Amino acid sequence: MLLYNPMESFKIDSSNLKKLIADYMENGFLENIEDMFKHDSSLYAFIGDLIKDDRIMVRLGISALIETLKSEDPENISRATPSLLPLLKNQNPLHRCDAAYLLGMIGNKDIIPYLRELENDEDENVRIIVKESIKEIETRNP
Repeated sequence: MLLYNPMESFKIDSSNLKKLIADYMENGFLENIEDMFKHDSSLYAFIGDLIKDDRIMVRLGISALIETLKSEDPENISRATPSLLPLLKNQNPLHRCDAAYLLGMIGNKDIIPYLRELENDEDENVRIIVKESIKEIETRNP
């Protein structure tokens, strides 16, 4: 028996998909984005790029997305980690802060050494977020 899957005929490249997710996020369609991530765990690889978006609503939405998915999709949440780790070395302190914050929410204790590298960051906000993220991870993983 041959089943028709309409999504097979719908192909979209990753840059257009990231833009679509960011645009949906900006317009407040968080629940739609949550469902997309729950049904396609490969989307977690986009988190690092999405958190760098200039639009505040997109960045806030990504934080809300991670917060929701850490409880609703715990088996896949760590898939966002590889896209966030390079941001800890980004020149932009906002990107370092956002990455450290999201990594703290994800809560993998193996990330603590990467966060510790930023404890003496030149930017005070980065140092504060890193300290809070490490504390959050250690609290959840005694």
